[in-house]
Amino acid sequence: MTNGGRLIDIRDLTKRHKMGGASVNTLDGISLQVERGEFVAIVGPSGSGKTTLMNMIGCLDLPDSGSYMLDDVRITELTDNKLAGIRNRKIGFIFQSFHLLPKLTALDNVELPLIYGGVPAKARKERALRALEQVGLKERVHHRPSQLSGGQQQRVAIARALVTEPPLLLADEPTGALDIRTGQEVLALIERLHANGHTIVLITHDKEVAMRASRVLVMRDGRLSEGGGDGHEAGSGIPHGSSQHLVEQA
Repeated sequence: MTNGGRLIDIRDLTKRHKMGGASVNTLDGISLQVERGEFVAIVGPSGSGKTTLMNMIGCLDLPDSGSYMLDDVRITELTDNKLAGIRNRKIGFIFQSFHLLPKLTALDNVELPLIYGGVPAKARKERALRALEQVGLKERVHHRPSQLSGGQQQRVAIARALVTEPPLLLADEPTGALDIRTGQEVLALIERLHANGHTIVLITHDKEVAMRASRVLVMRDGRLSEGGGDGHEAGSGIPHGSSQHLVEQA
């Protein structure tokens, strides 16, 4: 899945929001580089700015200033229509609440991004079946979400994220709606995807979940840092073997 080189290159990103008549820096000059094939976790409490950063990485919002390159595309210069195309082709989203359509089968839900992308019906079905098999749901393709457990629904959501073969998987609290055992199973699946070469950025408030990544970064007060400092840079990061000290201080 990985060809090497840098996938994400964010420089001096800022985002301001109005709060009580005052302008607050939700993102305060953030820089972040992610290489292809990395598994990066961004951990921080509620209000730290991590959701705003996720929206930027996921091309769901644009910054007030700074630059963002994703897969050699300058995101900060794109129109809304082009951003929609980037989201469809280059980012696979894994959400806490699954976001499956209740009246559609698992297969139909996984096919949706391919429909939006204009993929012919036969190819759509073949690719969706392969994605569902990849997450261990070959026997559940015709089940609707109400007929699946929470863990199975999240696996459908992961298959939907995989089906377009995007360069980036973006996971927002992927275990937040699951019990501990099922959450561990989903994290193990995400780790296998990383081992197979997928680039993954995981956003979480849970330090134990963050420790499953090979690099852990801390979000505080709109700033992203390594080791709990006040710096803005998050380049090469902290490798998994030395992440424990970082996370304990988050």
